[in-house]
Amino acid sequence: MSDGPRTGSQTAFIFPGQGSQAVGMGKALADNFPAAKAVFDEVDAALNESLTQVMWDGPIDALTLTANAQPALMAVSLAALRVLETEAGLDLAREAAFVAGHSLGEYSALAAAGALTITEAARLLRIRGRAMQEAVPVGEGAMAALLGLDYDQAVAVAAEAAGDDVCEAANDNAPGQVVVSGTKAAVERAIVIAKEKGAMKALLLPVSAPFHCRLMGPAAEAMEVALSGSTVMTPRVPLVANVRASPVTDPAEIVRLLVEQVTGTVRWRESVIYMAGAGVTRMVEIGTGKVLCGLVKRIDKSVSTSAVGTAEDVAAFIAARNAAASAA
Repeated sequence: MSDGPRTGSQTAFIFPGQGSQAVGMGKALADNFPAAKAVFDEVDAALNESLTQVMWDGPIDALTLTANAQPALMAVSLAALRVLETEAGLDLAREAAFVAGHSLGEYSALAAAGALTITEAARLLRIRGRAMQEAVPVGEGAMAALLGLDYDQAVAVAAEAAGDDVCEAANDNAPGQVVVSGTKAAVERAIVIAKEKGAMKALLLPVSAPFHCRLMGPAAEAMEVALSGSTVMTPRVPLVANVRASPVTDPAEIVRLLVEQVTGTVRWRESVIYMAGAGVTRMVEIGTGKVLCGLVKRIDKSVSTSAVGTAEDVAAFIAARNAAASAA
C-alpha cells in the first residue's frame, strides 16, 4: 500500500485522546447496538476486569486514571465505529483517505484501520497508561497550555524555562494552542515567561503526569517491550502519525513511531494541515466529545467536521448519509 492519499476519498476519520472522558460514555451505544456491546465486552475480557463498570458508573476519579482512561476512550471510539459499519454500511477501507488520532487516539485509529485488534489495543493502552503514570512521581511533573503563542514561540519559551530541568513542547494542537510538559518548576517558569512574551493565557493543566516529553523515557522503554510482543498489521487506511505529521503504513515503522510518540511532540496542527493539503475536505471524529472537531476548525476552516460518539450522533450520521445518497 502507498503511504500517500487514497484516490477519490476526501474524508479522514480522527480519534480523540485523553481529556475527553466522561462518566457514562458509551453506555447508550451499548444499550442500543449489539455491535457496540460486543466491543465493550471484548475490552473487558482483554483487561480481565469490568472497565465498563468504571466507565458507566464512575467515579470520575477512577475513570480519569491514565491506565483506565486510555483503553476506555479507545473502546468508545471502536464501539461507535462498529455501529457505523453495521448500521450505516460504513466501509473505512473504501471511504477513508486517512486515519489519525491524538496521542492514545493513534491506537484507536490503528484498531479502526485493522492494524491492531481491539484486544491488542486495549492491552497496549493499559500498559501505556500505567507506564506513563509511573514514569514520574506524582507532583514532580506538570503540563501547561500556552494560548496565543505560535509553535516556534512556545518552543522558545520552553527552552528558556528549562534551565537544568525539562520543559518541552508536548502538543502542537492548533494555531495559538501549544502545550508544554516537563518538571513542575520548569513548567511554572514557562507560564511566567509565556505571559511576558505576550501569551493571552498560560495555565497549568489538571493532568497526573508530564506526557510527551523526555521524562517519559521509562514509559517509552516499556512500550518498546510491549509492542515487540504484539502483532501490528498493515492498516487498511494510511495512518497520519503524530510525531511525523505524514502517513505511514509499514508495520515496523508504525511500531517505531508509537514508541517515539511517548516522548515526542504530538504534531496535530501539522497533521491536519497535511491531510487538508492531500485533498481531505471532511473529518469525522469518532468517540467521546468533539475536542478534535474544534481544533480542526481552528486549523483549517474550509474542512467540514462532524462527531460520532453517541446514539444520537449515529442517527444524525445515517440521516446525512441517506440525504447525500438521495441527492446523488
